[in-house]
Amino acid sequence: MLEHFDVLIIGAGLSGIGMACHLRRDCPAKRVAIWERRQTMGGTWDLFRYPGVRSDSDMFTMGYVFRPWMQPQVLADGGSIHAYIAQTAHEQGVDQQVQYGLQIRQADWHSAEHHWVVTALHEASGELRQCSCNFLISCTGYYNYDQGYMPAFKGVQDFKGRCIHPQFWPEGLDYAGKRVVIIGSGATAVTLVPAMAKTATQVTMLQRSPTYYLSVPGYQALIKPLAKVLPQRWIYSALRHGNIVGQRLLFRCARRWPNAMRKLLLAAVQRQLGEGADMRDFTPRYMPWDQRLCVVPDGDLFKALRSGKASVRTDEIDRFTPNGLKLQSGATLEADIVVTATGLQLQTFGGMALSLDGVPVSARQLLSYKAVLMQDLPNMAFILGYTNASWTLKADMASRYLCRLLNYLDAKGLVAVTPQADPSETTDANCMGDLGSGYVQRGAGELPRQGRSDPWRVRHAFEVDRRMLLQQPVDDALLRFTPGTRSQSELNRPAP
Repeated sequence: MLEHFDVLIIGAGLSGIGMACHLRRDCPAKRVAIWERRQTMGGTWDLFRYPGVRSDSDMFTMGYVFRPWMQPQVLADGGSIHAYIAQTAHEQGVDQQVQYGLQIRQADWHSAEHHWVVTALHEASGELRQCSCNFLISCTGYYNYDQGYMPAFKGVQDFKGRCIHPQFWPEGLDYAGKRVVIIGSGATAVTLVPAMAKTATQVTMLQRSPTYYLSVPGYQALIKPLAKVLPQRWIYSALRHGNIVGQRLLFRCARRWPNAMRKLLLAAVQRQLGEGADMRDFTPRYMPWDQRLCVVPDGDLFKALRSGKASVRTDEIDRFTPNGLKLQSGATLEADIVVTATGLQLQTFGGMALSLDGVPVSARQLLSYKAVLMQDLPNMAFILGYTNASWTLKADMASRYLCRLLNYLDAKGLVAVTPQADPSETTDANCMGDLGSGYVQRGAGELPRQGRSDPWRVRHAFEVDRRMLLQQPVDDALLRFTPGTRSQSELNRPAP
């Protein structure tokens, strides 16, 4: 007899803990387990330990809808976010549902029993473990925790210094007084530059092409005085709503008036850099929001550049040398440490293999339904956040939708739900939409597809998703519901 759960959540990061909390609140009778590969919860915010690691979304929209973020930090550091996740899990009582050290290998749907059988490797012992579950929810994000993206640079083996990928930052690395070159211009590089420039002799951000920057206040000074006279939930709700409106307005303006937004963003950077700055290193070749904007708290990147301890160089690498990098322009950059902030490797469902009654299924060939369920996969969901707003905004709504769906199944005496798409809906587009970021383009074939029209189309639009996930009826002609009853052994299991 396998241990059985009503719901099995894969991953104990921001999404997985949030999903478990919503289940505890809206489906309290469900027996829930969370299988996590790492030895502690937190996901991304446990993995990344590089200097200055922080959110690139404001915490009033990145925080859970049910637990106000009441710290003055707008863009929180990684340690604070990790603590927020752990405290939330403890307060909601879901920390006891997590089982650690389990790498999910396979999930097979058994049609006769209407449940999944999930196999995991317990990495410490090398043993395989199995359980069954009525509903399987993947909260693993979309990138590979084992491997970041590393281009095939020539001569890396000749470099006498240290070459580091931010995803695997060595504990206790001393870079004081060192010459540092950071390869990349995305959110990680933009975070590393001002953090390392505080003690390094010189930090150079080497980029193939510039990106767009948006400076925002690092702190919300009104929180503490307002908290003395108003309920926390009122304050949080107002800040959250205001930031949602601001995010959506910024994105929609960028899409509707790209040239005007381009001018505004570049003018703001020019003001930060000061008169006489060479804007060639800060003028992207693409339009705003073709890739994510890089958020800069309190202009810290530009302060580091103005101090002279940091600089930006636009060029491409010819090869590594014993003492640094030779560029295609013929110039050289000397370095003691090279940080390859070159991006992520995408991965679907944490690398888990899926099958239906033993027949392998490639999720990459399937459409996503409301960007939550999977075409032709019974009782299977995945949670991905937004690419153009805070991750948790979408994760919260997806979790609430799944609770609605589970309660509907119980109320109607149903044991399975399976989205079914017309073949005409199929496209080559993936569920990340038209985002042009390098990691998305490299890993496009790893992600589930999206269709031509709703609900198969992935909008990445808060107002559309709120209507689809929280307001529209759960019952839908595109969903095939299976009536039935659970086995006696499942019904007689102990209460959670």
